[in-house]
Amino acid sequence: MEKISTPLKDCFILKPRVFSDKRGTFYETYNENTFRATAGIEVNFVQDNQSTSSYGVLRGLHFQDGEMAQAKLVRVIKGKVLDIVVDLRKDSETFGKSYAIELSENNHLQLFVPRGFAHGFVTLSESSVFAYKCDNFYDKSSEGGIIYNDATLDLDWHLPDKDLIISEKDLQLPGFEQAIS
Repeated sequence: MEKISTPLKDCFILKPRVFSDKRGTFYETYNENTFRATAGIEVNFVQDNQSTSSYGVLRGLHFQDGEMAQAKLVRVIKGKVLDIVVDLRKDSETFGKSYAIELSENNHLQLFVPRGFAHGFVTLSESSVFAYKCDNFYDKSSEGGIIYNDATLDLDWHLPDKDLIISEKDLQLPGFEQAIS
């Protein structure tokens, strides 16, 4: 497994070693020992989540705050998504900065999202199956979010607004400035 840096502090990409032959492919999606050795950090993942989405479904930007903040290791099982993270840690040199990456069933990349980040993705293929490993349990009272089209962040979701499918809950999320105050 290879660790690839991103411009955001503590956020990185993991590229697994993929074995291919006439039967298909095989790769290890997670191994605690390999993760520790490659990433250089210890994370105790306690919950796995999976979502299925159709083209244009945008989920996010979501986060959990305080003691219930979550680090995530995310990947695409089927399809292709644009994954976007935003550093919300006020003491970080990359506070308020974002990073976007395409994750797909073909590139096998995984993104490690540290605690203190907002996270979201949009499905670019006909459908997607998206998997998350989380290091803390979901807690409704700690959840927060930022509206996908916040002018301060100026994120490019790679799809026209007319193609986006967004939940009513996500359409009610506050802007960046309000979310961090």
